[in-house]
Amino acid sequence: MRLSLLIVALLSLHGCTRTTADYHLDNAYKAYAEGECGRVMLELSQTERNIRSRPYLQPEISVLRGQCLEREKLYVDAAQTYRFVLQNYPRSEYAFRAQARLDTLEQLGHLREPVAKPVAIGL
Repeated sequence: MRLSLLIVALLSLHGCTRTTADYHLDNAYKAYAEGECGRVMLELSQTERNIRSRPYLQPEISVLRGQCLEREKLYVDAAQTYRFVLQNYPRSEYAFRAQARLDTLEQLGHLREPVAKPVAIGL
């Protein structure tokens, strides 16, 4: 009897986490539609805290974050966010969206030529 109660409790907690993540992600999209990027970032952060069991949501979250960074004219940050998606989730549908956003940023002249990164030398 106790085991069945424990299983039911664990399953309901998993459902609560999923519902909470969906709730915050939905709120992030609503805030984006209203042009409230500060609220978008907050909702996305709250979503990320709840998706440990659903990592497949990360590319969607990152692309939405990148779009909001673009709205705030933080083009370099947006580009880095899109590159993160391309590098870590190359087979997701959001990788295609991220690449399209990078191409658009480049065509609009918002991205400069990549600056050479400093190389650490061994002493």
